[in-house]
Amino acid sequence: MDITQHLAATLKIQRQARGWSLSRLAEETGVSKAMLGQIERNESSPTVSTLWKIATGLNVPFSAFITPQAEARVAFDPQQQAMVVKPLFPWDEALKFDHFSITLAAGAMSESTPHEAGVIEHVVVISGELEMLIDGEWRTLFADSGVRFAGDKPHAYRNSSARPVHFHSLIHYPR
Repeated sequence: MDITQHLAATLKIQRQARGWSLSRLAEETGVSKAMLGQIERNESSPTVSTLWKIATGLNVPFSAFITPQAEARVAFDPQQQAMVVKPLFPWDEALKFDHFSITLAAGAMSESTPHEAGVIEHVVVISGELEMLIDGEWRTLFADSGVRFAGDKPHAYRNSSARPVHFHSLIHYPR
């Protein structure tokens, strides 16, 4: 099963397990009913931003959608290929965290919808310069620096440079 098939199947399973219609899923995630239907039928691949909205609305870890066992382990924005997300460690139910290696293309920006209440995110820049919008203020992180912040508030990632930026994101879901 490739990653898009895994994503489609996982979305349908998660929705049906809750007894939700596509309309209810759209209300909970902020993603249109039409788009959700296309994703479930494997007719469309969501952007990373859309996938975050879906995971947040379903209250499941992001990696659940992009880690079909040991197969393809990369998600990206298919329209722009602006962000590449690779899980470094699979979801750990006991520790309740996702750990990703992320590359943001030159000139790219990604806005993140708030995660569930209590989520803490840790970002460490590996190479390049990453601008982050946290608590309404932009701050610049350089290689070998990091920040911890409340992931349950709007935040954004921006790369204003001419080169890709590589960073790690560890997201802790306390519940």
